[in-house]
Amino acid sequence: MNFLRRVFPIAGLVMVVASLSGCNILIPDVAADSPARFVQETSPVFYQPPGVDPRRVRPIPDQPVPQTRELYKTQFHQTFGLPVANPVHAAMYGQLRDEDFTLPSIPVSRVQPQFLRQEVDYQTAERPGTVIVDTKTRFLYLVEGNGKAMRYGVGLGRDGYAWSGRGVIQWKQKWPRWTPPVEMVSRQPEVRPFAAENGGMNPGLQNPLGARAMYIFKDGQDTLYRIHGTPDWQSIGKATSSGCVRMLNQDVIDLYDRVPAKAEIVVM
Repeated sequence: MNFLRRVFPIAGLVMVVASLSGCNILIPDVAADSPARFVQETSPVFYQPPGVDPRRVRPIPDQPVPQTRELYKTQFHQTFGLPVANPVHAAMYGQLRDEDFTLPSIPVSRVQPQFLRQEVDYQTAERPGTVIVDTKTRFLYLVEGNGKAMRYGVGLGRDGYAWSGRGVIQWKQKWPRWTPPVEMVSRQPEVRPFAAENGGMNPGLQNPLGARAMYIFKDGQDTLYRIHGTPDWQSIGKATSSGCVRMLNQDVIDLYDRVPAKAEIVVM
């Protein structure tokens, strides 16, 4: 029995080897090292349509490289992958806490870009610190010198066209009270509660003078001409029914901080 137990495993192994003797798994494939076979197995397959001789196909001439390109332009004149709003504008016109009030952010995407605050080239004979109001283009410039100026968009009311010339910013006021003139009270009786005899309108987000007001004098006399903020941001760049020179509240605060005392102003 012990002899059979030793013989049977050896006999099984011999039978398995005999059954595999017809396969090549025990024989190395030396043909795989053949360069001709390697080229045949790895050569690319080209598309050759019937009736076309590849030797007669002319190559496409090199196209000139464009110097300026518009990438992925859409029908809305925007570019994929790029911000549609300037992040600097979002910072300049974002929500702002000032004194006891919180100014809401301004939707700058709905304001024409030329009326947003920006430094521009501006040639003038006026000295730095002078404020220039161009009523035709509805821009206000603060002259900086060296051919530069800070430009702001403004809205002009009826009173904004009533005076022109040279003057001085005699007085500046944060969060001013609004007192409508007698002529306005006579035209619009609904503002009578804010007339001078009633003390005017308290400062606030709905006050027509906004967050700041700068009062223009000429030869020591009040011209009744004002540069002021407005909660009505949609009026910037437009002609309005009332008021003088309106600015976005964030802009009028910026101008207020830049304009020196007794600054000269030119309205043209």
